Amino acid sequence: MKDKLNALRKIRSVADYQFGKGVGEKLFPENVEIVYSRKTGRIRHVYADEKMLATLKPRDGLFSLTVTGAKRLWEHVRPRRLWVKVQDEAAPFIAKGRSVFAKHVIDADEDIRPQEEVIVINERSQVVAVGKAILSGREMRMFKIGVAVRVRRGVEEES
Repeated sequence: MKDKLNALRKIRSVADYQFGKGVGEKLFPENVEIVYSRKTGRIRHVYADEKMLATLKPRDGLFSLTVTGAKRLWEHVRPRRLWVKVQDEAAPFIAKGRSVFAKHVIDADEDIRPQEEVIVINERSQVVAVGKAILSGREMRMFKIGVAVRVRRGVEEES
């Protein structure tokens, strides 16, 4: 029991560091299931209601969100952070896992830095995909060519 409490405290503090203060508690409720790596014994995946929310990456110790985890963040966390809004005509392709090009970005969180985990939303503020930022939030809004977000998973891939 103490180990589960320590693990929960650890994943929440990593989420607070990565996504903002207080996010850990909202992203990871008390009833989460934590799966450990068989090889290393370290925390690997976090589930809630039998759906994976995130993977703790061993390289940098940060989370890689699933679409389910991104939706949970989007619904429960205010102020919203690390989001990229795209044009509705590009959203179906992005939902299938295609990259987000700068020309399709309508708006983006000013605080996004390259290599950060981001949530891609459509014009109606619905989560479309999750991925890694290639450009900063400011560059995403300014640039008209190039990849803005390398999408890891779209909503249509995870359904």
